[in-house]
Amino acid sequence: MAGNSSSPGTSVTARALSLLAAFDEEHRRLALSELTARAGLPLATAHRLVGELVAFGALARTSGGDYVVGRRLWDLGLLAPVQTGLREAASPFLHDLYGATLATVHLAVRDGTSVLYVDRLRGHASVPVVSSIGSRLPLHTTGVGKVLLAHAPAEVQDAVLANLTRVTPYTITQPGTLRRQLSRVVRDGYATTVEEMSLGACSVAVPLRRGEDVVASLGLVVPSLRTERPRLVAALQVAARGIERAMGPAAVQSWGQPV
Repeated sequence: MAGNSSSPGTSVTARALSLLAAFDEEHRRLALSELTARAGLPLATAHRLVGELVAFGALARTSGGDYVVGRRLWDLGLLAPVQTGLREAASPFLHDLYGATLATVHLAVRDGTSVLYVDRLRGHASVPVVSSIGSRLPLHTTGVGKVLLAHAPAEVQDAVLANLTRVTPYTITQPGTLRRQLSRVVRDGYATTVEEMSLGACSVAVPLRRGEDVVASLGLVVPSLRTERPRLVAALQVAARGIERAMGPAAVQSWGQPV
């Protein structure tokens, strides 16, 4: 259950937010009864608030009667600094990178102990890609995530290494192995994965810096890294340097990643 907001002192705002918080990666479509249970609200209260959220556009009702997150929230989310400043600075370089590689391009930041994808260009190759703009994935399973984890504060690294979930048979779940990989990421300036998030997909990623701080990561997803890794790393580094030059100080301060 997402939470319990049924106590008498809970504000209307908190109850409405609990309904929105009931949705996550595993619960993208909810019946009213499921939504009510996950929000911890009385049915009558949930029914009234859901109606208001649908009227506002924060929720939408499907033809089958379930509820999904509405377009209005997506439109509002695009106004967040993490979307606007970074995406605007990076956009032309992402398109150049895509044109040079025809691979799926990812732009990501760290959100706590997850990697948050703020932009993506889908490549031509038939490679399984599970990310989408606005989605979050485990830091230790992706190239962009490993870059961000390698440069994260020690307490973030400790929290991630204490809970290394397995996604595929190739996901790194041994803390010692991952720590050695993170050290190589810092030393070499890039990270790689081999089928650690989805079978048939490999990734390579580099950091985006502002001064000495790593504030984002830029990555590619490809079928294999056996022969193309040097070329892909070089292309990523050229694009990263261009994005870093394009980023203004005010934009970076507004979307620095949270601890």
